[in-house]
Amino acid sequence: MDHKQQQHTQIFEEASVIQGFDIELSEQNAERIDRLVDDYEKSILSRVDIEYSENSTFSGRLADGIAKFGGSWMFIGWFGALLAVWMVWNTLPFLTAVHFDEPPFILLNLCLSFLAAFQAPIIMMSQNRQSARDKHESVIDFAINYKAEQEIEDIQDHLHRIEADNLHNVAQFSSELVQIKQLLASIEDKLKIN
Repeated sequence: MDHKQQQHTQIFEEASVIQGFDIELSEQNAERIDRLVDDYEKSILSRVDIEYSENSTFSGRLADGIAKFGGSWMFIGWFGALLAVWMVWNTLPFLTAVHFDEPPFILLNLCLSFLAAFQAPIIMMSQNRQSARDKHESVIDFAINYKAEQEIEDIQDHLHRIEADNLHNVAQFSSELVQIKQLLASIEDKLKIN
């Protein structure tokens, strides 16, 4: 059984009865509800992504791209290879004529300092943008949760009204049943007298 099926089974077991109301849910309905919630979340996230892209400036998108590449294994691999080639190129004795940065690699240290000096603020800009996006998403999550809570309260109120109506109907039916029994008893008494 794959992970998705295990999730559906767990959701069905947890949601097979709506707590407090003893309303049975079939596995099909539980899966349908789960699928609808997933589709709704994907729809909202795609809208947030579109809005994020539309409201982004070129410099913001550039900062995101640099931060994305600078925090990847590809960057680490390419940068490690470049450093290795740089040091090997400048230390091999048969390439002495083409050495451009003899050990202790002062030019390499200068390049690394420049890279760190520029890469750090760019990554911070990207993190600030991501933080603003996360804040926006959390506001959306709050709104969705608030709306869901309101809908749950509405459903609960509706179920309480149905329950109260049913209790009223049962009481009324019981009263009418007692009246019918009394009427039948009086009819039987009259028939016995005659």
